[in-house]
Formats: sequence, structure tokens, C-alpha cells
Amino acid sequence: MNSAPLLYGIGLGPGDPDYMTVKARRLLEEADLLVHFCKAGERGHARRIADAVLGPDPARERALVYPLTTELPPDHPGYRSCLAGFYEESAEALAAELAQGRRIGLLCEGDPFFYGSFMHLWRRLAHRFPTEVVPAVTGMSAAWTHAGAPITWGDDVLTVLPGTLSAEDLTRRLKATDAAVIMKLGRHLPKVRRALRAAGLEERAIYAERVSMAEEQVMPLAAKADDGAPYFSMIIVPGEGRRP
Repeated sequence: MNSAPLLYGIGLGPGDPDYMTVKARRLLEEADLLVHFCKAGERGHARRIADAVLGPDPARERALVYPLTTELPPDHPGYRSCLAGFYEESAEALAAELAQGRRIGLLCEGDPFFYGSFMHLWRRLAHRFPTEVVPAVTGMSAAWTHAGAPITWGDDVLTVLPGTLSAEDLTRRLKATDAAVIMKLGRHLPKVRRALRAAGLEERAIYAERVSMAEEQVMPLAAKADDGAPYFSMIIVPGEGRRP
């Protein structure tokens, strides 16, 4: 058992294990307990990324199972209270382990501080226990790289938007930026299409799904015939700024 408890938020990148940092790989092997978020009945995506480094290790693993995912919209009164209770319970369960001096690696797809569930535990635990966050390649940087589309030129301003915003907010913010990334598509794709069209950006938009995973799809948004979009999808709009 280690002498000092420590919580790590380990960013594992968007999916391809080759995008993991050397530090992330080392901590996967050294942590006393590996924790990952998941849906009921499924292995967490972050844990699947780690498969390239680690085989099954039940003695070291703990799954934090979301009580809900898409069953309620985020603005539903019960959504926030349900998840708040889940994060409180999860934080206290990990606190009990940390208090015993165990080093915990919480596995995070993408970067832990970019729309990550880890942040909710970090907020509850970082002031109580020594904590370190290991940054990682984000899904959006992998998306513009795999699309062969430099995202910002010269003085371009990049705006990152959640697709959960209203069509009006999306349109307003898209009109005010040079380049954009729109995350959290899912069922919001039709609304996002309308906002891009209203902002005059639909022709520049690129759709990216499961980037760096085996099922990757990257194409102009105009070439996507349907409105189906999984959780791991996004739209990027490259800037067209100064190019000496």
C-alpha cells in the first residue's frame, strides 16, 4: 500500500491507444485501483481504450455505473438531482479508498478537464486528497487531424459549442466566430444542421464520428444523408483566416 493517497484523472485520448501519453500508460500499470464510468450493462469507453495496455484485472477495477444517460433531457428537473446524488455517492466511495492510502486512477476518454465526468469527482475530492490530472489528446484535435483540415489560421477565433444549446444560441454563436467545433450531437444533429445553414457555414462543416476508433467516419456534413449521430460524434468548421 502506498504511503500517500493520490487521485489521478488519467486522460486516455479519443480512442486509438497510440494517442495515450507515456505518463498515462505508466499510471495504468501503477495505480492500486482503476475506476471508470459506464452505462448499465456495458464496459466504459475509457476502459476499452485501456485494453491495449491492460487485460482484465478484476481485483483492481471498479465501475461507476451512471443511473441514467439519455433517459431524461439535461434540463429535466430530475436529471441534475439524480446525477448529483450519483457523483456524491461515487466521490464518497473513492474517498474511503483514498483514506486507506490507495492510489486511484480514474480513466477518462479524451481530456479529463474537457466535458469530462471526472470533473464532478475532482470538484468533490481534490480539496481533500492530493490529486493530479493527466492531460490527453482531445477528440476534436483528432477530428480535425484525421479530416486533414487545419482548424485555425492567422487570427481565427475558435468556438467550441455543445449541440445541446438552442438553435437560436447556436446560430448566434456560429455567426460570431471564424472556426467552430460542435460537440454532443446525438439527437441534436438536425437542429445543428439548421443552425449551420442559418449561419452560412453548412458547406464548410465536416462531420466526424468515432474518430481514431475502428468504426471512424469522417465526411463533409453535406455528404451525410441521415441524421443519426452517436455520442462520440462532432462537427468541425475550419477557419479561413490569414495565410501568408
